[in-house]
Amino acid sequence: MSFADEGSIVILSSPSGAGKTTLVKKLSKLKNYTISVSHTTRPPRTNETNGKDYFFISNKKFKYLIKKKKFLEYAKVFANYYGSSKDFVIKNLKKEKNVLFDIDWQGTEKIKKQKLKFKLITFFILPPSRKILFKRLSNRDMKDKLIASERMKQFDKDVLHWRNYDYVVINKNLNNCYKKILNIINSKKNNLYVNYNKKIIKKHIKKLI
Repeated sequence: MSFADEGSIVILSSPSGAGKTTLVKKLSKLKNYTISVSHTTRPPRTNETNGKDYFFISNKKFKYLIKKKKFLEYAKVFANYYGSSKDFVIKNLKKEKNVLFDIDWQGTEKIKKQKLKFKLITFFILPPSRKILFKRLSNRDMKDKLIASERMKQFDKDVLHWRNYDYVVINKNLNNCYKKILNIINSKKNNLYVNYNKKIIKKHIKKLI
């Protein structure tokens, strides 16, 4: 089986507000794509379904799965654990599904270290400008501009990890960004040339930081 007819791991990371979650959801609507469903120890919210949004498990079970090395990556966020199931991902990859990850740079590094036999394509999504990013974050948290300011400080740290990704894509327009990501994935899976100008990305990053 070649890379062209088997599933690939596709990771999208970005600073908060750059649009990775929206892009992952948009890609997941395609026939041969699925989102990696994480395990978590937090209780389900009213509109969440076990096995669809998350696999909801106990702390004891989660720690057992860590011990058995059942996660590609995991992290503790506040009081709860979150982890990407190795079995779930590999099962879908073998079904020729492209498995999408909406994770941060730390999770990406952990998955890279697994060195799975499947093709791995990583994307780092950037906003068009600091001004637009702040506006997006402010709209998300209307009640408190201070939260947006704190996230902007985190942005300055997160953006430094762009070099560790295969491709950096600027999300100036959601549909154009989506098409560019999809074109790169299809080209990589078929071992075709990818038109990617790193100099433009470097210039853009200098404007952001």
